Amino acid sequence: MKIVDARKKACPQPVIMTKKEVDGGAEEITVIVDNETAKINVTKFGTQLKYTVTAEDKDDGTYIVLKKSGENKEQTEIISEIKNKNAGYFITSDKLGKGSDDLGRILMKSFLYTLSETKPYPDFLIFLNSGVKLTTEGSESVDDLMKLKEGGVKIVSCGTCLDFFEIKDKLRVGSISNMYDIVDMISSSTNTITI
Repeated sequence: MKIVDARKKACPQPVIMTKKEVDGGAEEITVIVDNETAKINVTKFGTQLKYTVTAEDKDDGTYIVLKKSGENKEQTEIISEIKNKNAGYFITSDKLGKGSDDLGRILMKSFLYTLSETKPYPDFLIFLNSGVKLTTEGSESVDDLMKLKEGGVKIVSCGTCLDFFEIKDKLRVGSISNMYDIVDMISSSTNTITI
């Protein structure tokens, strides 16, 4: 049995830590968390993968036990094969969601971190408009994007957008692209998600 101590870990780390054990083939995983959000997220993750999930509150945290049955392995392999076949993300802002810009930046950083910790990776990431700021000097997401690039993800930033914000010389990850190539990538994709 694998033990994942996810106490004092902020979202999405408890799920990511659990997923790494799942991907490693662990048959039974005990995840220890210390907040209700982590408990809900880890439980939901295990349930989605058809694990038997039980949770017990103790003095030092909540112990969530995920147990794998024979059908889980087959399902996980099928999902991995299907997920992200020629698929990617079209990121049009340096913020995620509307409302607070500060919260939006935090959420985008968390999204890209989670993406870099979750396999299989998408095939591509396209950055457009203020999204190009995420690929340039000063971005808190450059390391996560570099990890994705090193994992085989094609990362492109719109050259017109980089010029507009006068940051073309500050590009730190990926390559500069044009609208023709961007349209071609999206048209050739089986699944492009706009963020």
